[in-house]
Amino acid sequence: MAALLKKLLPRGRPRAALGCRVGRREASVGADPTGAVRVRFAPSPTGFLHLGGLRTALYNYIFAKKHRGSFILRLEDTDQTRLVPGAAENIEDMLEWAGIPPDESPRRGGPAGPYQQSQRLELYAHATEALLKTGAAYPCFCSPQRLELLKKEALRNRQTPRYDNRCRNLSQEQVAQKLAKDPKPAIRFRLKEAAPAFQDLVYGWTRHEVASVEGDPVILKSDGFPTYHLACVVDDHHMGISHVLRGSEWLVSTSKHLLLYRALGWQPPHFAHLPLLLNRDGSKLSKRQGDIFMEHFAAVGFLPDALLDIITNCGSGFAENQMGRTLPELITQFDLTRVTCHSALLDLEKLPEFNRLHLQRLVSSETQRHQLVRKLQALVEEALGSQLQGRDVLDPAYVERVLLLRQGHICHLQDLVSPMYSYLWTRPAVDRTQLSAISEKVDVIAKRTLGLLERSGTSLTQEMLSGELKKLSEGLEGTKPSNVMKLLRVALSGQLVRRGDGLYCYLEPLIYPFSQHLLAVTELSFGVTKMNET
Repeated sequence: MAALLKKLLPRGRPRAALGCRVGRREASVGADPTGAVRVRFAPSPTGFLHLGGLRTALYNYIFAKKHRGSFILRLEDTDQTRLVPGAAENIEDMLEWAGIPPDESPRRGGPAGPYQQSQRLELYAHATEALLKTGAAYPCFCSPQRLELLKKEALRNRQTPRYDNRCRNLSQEQVAQKLAKDPKPAIRFRLKEAAPAFQDLVYGWTRHEVASVEGDPVILKSDGFPTYHLACVVDDHHMGISHVLRGSEWLVSTSKHLLLYRALGWQPPHFAHLPLLLNRDGSKLSKRQGDIFMEHFAAVGFLPDALLDIITNCGSGFAENQMGRTLPELITQFDLTRVTCHSALLDLEKLPEFNRLHLQRLVSSETQRHQLVRKLQALVEEALGSQLQGRDVLDPAYVERVLLLRQGHICHLQDLVSPMYSYLWTRPAVDRTQLSAISEKVDVIAKRTLGLLERSGTSLTQEMLSGELKKLSEGLEGTKPSNVMKLLRVALSGQLVRRGDGLYCYLEPLIYPFSQHLLAVTELSFGVTKMNET
């Protein structure tokens, strides 16, 4: 059989390091001084990272960090036909962007590498050889056509498709004869009756009699690549994984994996199957939903902390659900015993509110605010650079004042370069006709406003401004105070409709350090020349 395994190994593949098993951990959920907590996130690079994958990665990360353990990224790339170019890099990039970088990974390396299954083929071949020697596995010579016919026949009879174990009882002579014609058969694992029960850390005691409902599964394909069942068992063993936290869709396969552990003489890790993350209507998240990928959220300005917050807030694992939790708080508060079996319903319509809270928290932090200032400067340059009348509005002090003024009112940093807030950076395009339609006394209102700003300088507060504006319309016969406010709003911001922010948000930039620049904007908007009057 050793010769058979050598034939199955693809040529030119990197050889995996053997005997690099990391120390094992014997405990269940809590910390254990006898060994280290080691968990893994093992996605297939057949697509970019989306919210469902992020949630699985996050639960592994916060469990590891809570117990001072290691979080490992392993890429399950054995299905070479379905690999998406750039997906492997994207997965690791997005984990780093989300603030949950792996301790060991294809990019970072580590003591249990390689961290791509396509580079660990020799390990799978050795495990398969051991199973063949003990009779726990056997070669299968069934053609793809025959297997497809079996599947169609089962579906026609409304039965679950399963392999009929045709090659299970071939004699050594029959195997030798078939190997002469087909030197690269698939290898199947011989399922045993009475699969072991196991205590899942979420679902409790569980057992699935896989042998009675399934045929013997392929563990090594004819191209030398393993299937998920063999690869995850071999890799979790050699990487010293102490806890497997994965989606509940793998719960039924766990009995099969435990049979493999038993056949190989290895001790299995502890299992915790996480309930699915579903759309608000109960449907499954799909890779066909373009708006669930991490790149989409990053591109439109959502913060990593907001995403981590919402995907834990809609699920379980915490004493209570609350908005605004940061990653350190998630780590401290997480309790695996509180994870329930109920699926988590994700309402992405609430994500902007989560983002608003986390953006406000960043603005409130002086260190984080300075980083936001640099980001906002870049956004202004990118979105409005050709429209800027001067560079004063890019001064860090001015940009910081804008952030402080609008904190709690915006959901994304990008909101501040939207047409609604363009008046903060560019001169509003308002002609005299628009202003005259609001009030005939445009020039008088303009002069009084400019005089107010000149007299007050930088000492003008919101309370003072409110009082002065009330006096502004005094003596203007036939002019309502509301029309004065509307005229000022349109002239200063170009906004025809009141948004509920109050006029102060438009006049506030006029008392910033660069009020002289914005005074010029006001003059041009009104179409009058500033007059020095005594």
